Amino acid sequence: MEVQMKPDHHKLSAVAPLNQCDVELTLVKDQNGVQCTSSSIVPNHGGPLTSNTEVEREIWGKKIDFLLSVIGFAVDLANVWRFPYLCYKNGGGAFLIPYILFLVIAGMPLFYMELALGQYNREGAATVWKICPVFKGVGYTVILIALYVGFYYNVIIAWSLYYLFSSMTSELPWLKCGNRWNSPNCVDPLAINKSVLGNGTSYAKYKITPAAEYYERGVLHLHESKGIQDLGMPRWELSLCLIVVVFILYFSLWKGVKSSGKVVYITATMPYIVLFVLLIRGITLPGSMNGIKAYLHIDFNRLNNLEVWIDAATQIFFSLGAGFGVLIAFASYNKFDNNCYRDALLTTTVNCVTSFFSGFAIFSVLGYMAHKHKVKIEDVATEGAGLVFIIYPEAISTLPGSTFWAILFFIMLLTLGIDSSMGGMEAVITGLSDDFLFLKRNRKVFTFATAFGTFLFSLLCITNGGIYVLTLLDKYAAGTAILFGVLIEAIGVSWFYGVDRFSEDIERMMGFKPGLYWRLCWKFVSPAFLFFKMYFITCSFHYCLKYDEYVFPNWSNYVGWGVAMSSMLFVPFYAIYKFFSIPGTFKEVCRYTSPIPDLPTSLTKEFPFN
Repeated sequence: MEVQMKPDHHKLSAVAPLNQCDVELTLVKDQNGVQCTSSSIVPNHGGPLTSNTEVEREIWGKKIDFLLSVIGFAVDLANVWRFPYLCYKNGGGAFLIPYILFLVIAGMPLFYMELALGQYNREGAATVWKICPVFKGVGYTVILIALYVGFYYNVIIAWSLYYLFSSMTSELPWLKCGNRWNSPNCVDPLAINKSVLGNGTSYAKYKITPAAEYYERGVLHLHESKGIQDLGMPRWELSLCLIVVVFILYFSLWKGVKSSGKVVYITATMPYIVLFVLLIRGITLPGSMNGIKAYLHIDFNRLNNLEVWIDAATQIFFSLGAGFGVLIAFASYNKFDNNCYRDALLTTTVNCVTSFFSGFAIFSVLGYMAHKHKVKIEDVATEGAGLVFIIYPEAISTLPGSTFWAILFFIMLLTLGIDSSMGGMEAVITGLSDDFLFLKRNRKVFTFATAFGTFLFSLLCITNGGIYVLTLLDKYAAGTAILFGVLIEAIGVSWFYGVDRFSEDIERMMGFKPGLYWRLCWKFVSPAFLFFKMYFITCSFHYCLKYDEYVFPNWSNYVGWGVAMSSMLFVPFYAIYKFFSIPGTFKEVCRYTSPIPDLPTSLTKEFPFN
């Protein structure tokens, strides 16, 4: 094999002919030694090779910019509205056993793998698969999933913004009945107690309180829709809020990590300040200690229930955010010798501690609500939108200085959502602009197009029946599809590219190889975890999709599976395309699509290319 080397003060390139194809590697020398920025396999049509001019890749301004961006993405609304309830429901402190177990054997390894993958190859979710071209389809899968999630996640942020604006009054609008959106059945919360609720009815499911009616009738206008087939027009108030959210995202991302790295100084730190303040206020309320005791109550018998382990696996996987292409995109802007191992341990730990800490702020207030209505904690405990848009706001409305506490709470929700949404959009922008250089050269225009396109699709979720569209997307867009994508990603890195080669890449960056534990997790434990998680989700899947008492029509489930399959099918379709689009014999095609063609050992030792 002939290797030609062209030295330069800043760049070395190596080009090696390989039958029908050429392997082109670009090495960049900086102050710390030789650093690989890109490698690609280009077809050889018999003519002279030409090098493509690449846009120089930017890096984070400071290390803290990267850390805050990763933490801001990972710590999202689910840390506040899902984990505390799951912990309470599944045995309190006992739930931490499966939760921490899955964090150690699956969450951390996958998180570490994605950071190392992005940092070494310095590419987005699609082009990072130059290490194994046949798997490039999984890059498009996770990019499309990130786009789907943005369609409805931005709407939840818009709700938070709407609530924030609505809180700027002397009396919160969800405090009493008698408003234009209230129904004749609206009941004053002070009149609701254990005797009124009756057997089998929880306060959290009581839909005729002022707070519940404000959310469903005043904000969503759900009463004006007969179902998913009757959406109506977008609400103009929510449309304005959505426009504000999209503009915030655009101006946070339009200049790349140089701009987004500064925004997270506010969006990633503000939730911790607010959570701490809310906790201090919460523990001063009557009944708060009962709520915290219920949150921490240990019931080891719950560990005999398989559902508890499935909930723990689900929460740790979706909470850390592996598989959305965000971690790969963020890490690709790191310096080559950055210690991403330490970053992975730090950020995953911060994420999980935040989830646990938020439970104290949530359950201190739930304890107060239970005390106020003379009911059990289980009657007011809930998760999701019902917690942060109904139960918690209702509790806040009864406090002295309620306007201040409401503004503070919804600022927290807004900042929790913004930096997570920024991460998802950055995954789309980086993933596609690295694949199509004209998009990279026109980043501001592409960022605007992405933000505007997201806005247009999000309009479906702010119609009268928009909550049904949101529920459908939440169920199908990022459920089984994201598990499938991460499973294929783990298999591609560990079994096709190879754990040993991947470990050598990490050694080139940081000077040490991952230990045996990490290599075993990457090759066996994490893929097995993802496979069984997919299996249990598939076996327990309910085809009857519901929102409260509303049952979705059968056709909506087919639409949902169409959304899920639209991303998953990129994996097999791209692999088939790759095999049939490359000229040569079957063996040559397999050699092309395999991780890296055989090159002289002396060259691989001298120059650490991908």
